Amino acid sequence: MRVRLVVNVLSRRGRVQGEAVHDELQQLGIAIAGDPADRQVDAIVVAGGDGTLVRQIPRALELRVPVGIVPLGTFNDLARTLAIPLGVRGACAIIAAGRTRTIDVARVNGTCYLSEASIGLSSRLARRQRPDDKQRFGFFAILASALQAMRYARPFHAGIRFDGGRARVRAIQLTVANSQRFGGFITAADAAIDDGRLECYSVQIDNLVDFVSVAAAIVAGRRQTTQGLRTFRSRAFDITTRRPHHITADGEPAGKTPARFEVLPGALRVFAP
Repeated sequence: MRVRLVVNVLSRRGRVQGEAVHDELQQLGIAIAGDPADRQVDAIVVAGGDGTLVRQIPRALELRVPVGIVPLGTFNDLARTLAIPLGVRGACAIIAAGRTRTIDVARVNGTCYLSEASIGLSSRLARRQRPDDKQRFGFFAILASALQAMRYARPFHAGIRFDGGRARVRAIQLTVANSQRFGGFITAADAAIDDGRLECYSVQIDNLVDFVSVAAAIVAGRRQTTQGLRTFRSRAFDITTRRPHHITADGEPAGKTPARFEVLPGALRVFAP
């Protein structure tokens, strides 16, 4: 197997372990293309976080090759979803074994993503994070950014069109998820990354009591019965807001509203157990 290796040296562990990934792949008999523009490869291997991974999706779809994941980020949501080992040796062994599975790819404003795209609080949080702070302090840097973002967060009104219906919401956060796991700790048991559907979560929080209630419900998986939290499922969503709002997709900028979110069923192959 001959692969293109992409290492994010700004990820949580990329600067320290990037060379180890290179050496481990070679020891497993995997050849690494020296030219980043080389198209004669059998796969793309991404060593970094979820943001690094999504930037390689268009190239993988263009070349029609699978993606190997060596999780070196802070949350590594996709790796956890696919049960890929978090250690370099274990993750590289999965790639060398050659077994792949197909997963859905989501897209918003032409930007592909795998786990979730957000409008509101999470988008503000992503824009406040600095790569060097995440590398040095990991989760604590994200927590600090979240507390700062909440100080300036304001509810907004949005219109949502989906398969067979439409809704108006007043929310502090809208998340359109492609996977059952996102945000570092949120798991939706009734969703999957290969079910051909997206889930839209609308969160309305007016005070600290609401925040605690909704956060506890999300962690416990009680999304369907919690006041302040609405869930919609569809193959596509069209979301409009009174004024343009920033969107982030797996932590990366993805334009502003209005926006169409859609799923590409089974579009990507990944190495997985």
